[in-house]
Amino acid sequence: MTLLKRDVGELKGIKPHTVARLHHLGLFTLGDLLFHLPLRYENRTRVLAINALSKGQFALVFGKVQRVTEVSFGRKLLVCTIDDGSGELEVKFFHYSFSQAAALKTAVYLQCFGEVRWGFNQAWEMIHPEYKIKKTTEQIEFESTLTPIYPTTDGLTQKTLRHLILQILSMCDDELCEYLPDRFLQGFSYPRFRDSIYQIHLPDPVQGINLKAYQRLAHEELITHYLTMCCAKASTKKAKAAIFKPAKKLQKTFLTSLPFTLTGAQQRVISEIAVDCAQAHPMLRLVQGDVGSGKTIVAAMTALQAIHSRYQVALMAPTELLAEQHFRNFKSWFDQFGYTILFLTGQLKGKLREQGLDALAQGRIDIVIGTHALFQEHVRFCRLGLVIIDEQHRFGVHQRLKLRDKGKKDDFHPHQLVMTATPIPRTLAMMQYADLDVSIIDELPPNRKPVLTRVLPAQRRDEVIAKIKDWVAQKRQVYWVCTLIDESEALQGEAAENTAERLIQALPSVRIGLVHGRMKAFQKDAIMRAFKQHELDLLVATTVIEVGVDVPNAGLMIIENSERLGLSQLHQLRGRVGRGDCESYCLLLYGSLPEMAKERLSIMREHHDGFIIAQKDLELRGAGEMLGERQKGLLRFKTVDLERDYALFEHVAEWGDTFFSDIPDNIPRLIARWMKTSENYLDV
Repeated sequence: MTLLKRDVGELKGIKPHTVARLHHLGLFTLGDLLFHLPLRYENRTRVLAINALSKGQFALVFGKVQRVTEVSFGRKLLVCTIDDGSGELEVKFFHYSFSQAAALKTAVYLQCFGEVRWGFNQAWEMIHPEYKIKKTTEQIEFESTLTPIYPTTDGLTQKTLRHLILQILSMCDDELCEYLPDRFLQGFSYPRFRDSIYQIHLPDPVQGINLKAYQRLAHEELITHYLTMCCAKASTKKAKAAIFKPAKKLQKTFLTSLPFTLTGAQQRVISEIAVDCAQAHPMLRLVQGDVGSGKTIVAAMTALQAIHSRYQVALMAPTELLAEQHFRNFKSWFDQFGYTILFLTGQLKGKLREQGLDALAQGRIDIVIGTHALFQEHVRFCRLGLVIIDEQHRFGVHQRLKLRDKGKKDDFHPHQLVMTATPIPRTLAMMQYADLDVSIIDELPPNRKPVLTRVLPAQRRDEVIAKIKDWVAQKRQVYWVCTLIDESEALQGEAAENTAERLIQALPSVRIGLVHGRMKAFQKDAIMRAFKQHELDLLVATTVIEVGVDVPNAGLMIIENSERLGLSQLHQLRGRVGRGDCESYCLLLYGSLPEMAKERLSIMREHHDGFIIAQKDLELRGAGEMLGERQKGLLRFKTVDLERDYALFEHVAEWGDTFFSDIPDNIPRLIARWMKTSENYLDV
């Protein structure tokens, strides 16, 4: 084990409470501490003249003590006035001890560092600065480098952090080896790894902060992340998998029974999947498609091929409602072939559950469809050959691997098909999905009409409510989406519960339901099911319906306080309508309209392609917010600032592939440097 992998508790002189506080910051190894980068720096390398100070500046000053007074105005205040020949500065302490006051009263000189303020008595002052009492002017202490200020937690001082990191630099100097090729460093004008580490933790006061040192570490970490995912993918590809036999006749019969024909994009993706499943190693493929692009039919065609080859299929969805929708679709499609389908969720209990699980374990179930209940320990498969995961970003990667492992026998793995209706720009997809082959359904079915989108001020809400009467009279259904559940003083939004009450009073003849995130799953499912079966005309909901049911009869959506939602979420919500034959509408109501919100709503009005909207979202919000939101914390970067370093993404795959072709020996060294075993969520 390298020194950088050793526990922080092994550092010299470290106390147990310090170890606990480091752990609280997520710092467990010496490497974690080495990559714990400063937030900012302070300059303690020179003394500034008092008459050269400026407001808000952090400065080191040195002066002769002129007077020390204790002032009382409700509470005691200790004021020590120093003079350096250019002017006076007051050093103030609101919390002090008797001994501290006594020491300052007998002090000759005072050296202090702190933030400079302009006091009420028209003089420069520092409140509770760091200080040292000196006897002569020759005793001034300077730092040789800029002083780093690190992220910390209660009880863990900057002095302790700096001491520990200096100790690590001394211990591990021989391990700060260079693993990136010289042509890479020269191409980006990067310093070497060791120099970068020292320049970040101990920057030269003359040269200042070297941003290239930060970017150089970030670039190496991004490349290592890419290499880790590619290695995991390569490792899985070495495993064995079922070779699915062609099922052209079966698939043709299935397609003939459908009331529509496949788009060219669907046919292309189905062909890509068929090639994968004809190999003796596991498929790892992501199907990315916009809302309504027909990913489920692609999954069904793949499932047919698996069952035709006498293998079982598991389909996992993030909600019971969506899982039930898949169950109903697959059952209506596959009944003609006599296939057995089990719907497995937390609601299936008792004897029925036992019988279903027994049939699954014995191979009498062809397809099992459910939520996260599928990867529970007592769920057993006989011959699991294909795992399909819908809306994969809603699941942790651990859950995906856990379900895959259900079909793992010796060196045999099931094929994996994961699907998402959340478009993501290419550069971000490269980081998020580097362990997967990606197929894109970039074409909507010909019968899908663009949803007409209008942006309206909230003052026109009464007009909208009046229109709902006419809409419902035509036997059509409506979504009304709110961004809050209860009233909030901080957020002046229309709460879903209050909105539902208001609409019930305004529309007494309209059947209205309410669904929100605080309801129990079975309550939400019951309301959504009633809406799907047209037992309700209008559904008031929070954004829980972002991923959910297919209700072709719902052709009108009103989104309250739309200025609060991001483009991706607005697009997902709008995708709930426009699924039928008639014209559909999305009304975006807004309260206030800041410039950023105005731009978002304008994009929603002008664009319907999810990939274009995702790119616009990236341009507006930046990579940090988008990736952080999508990854749910899975990308635990140590040195990468997603806003600052986004431009580096373009070069990651190119240089990562260079490692595989030119310097493969350095790959495990990089991974050992940057990745923790506990974080290796792609471990295979």
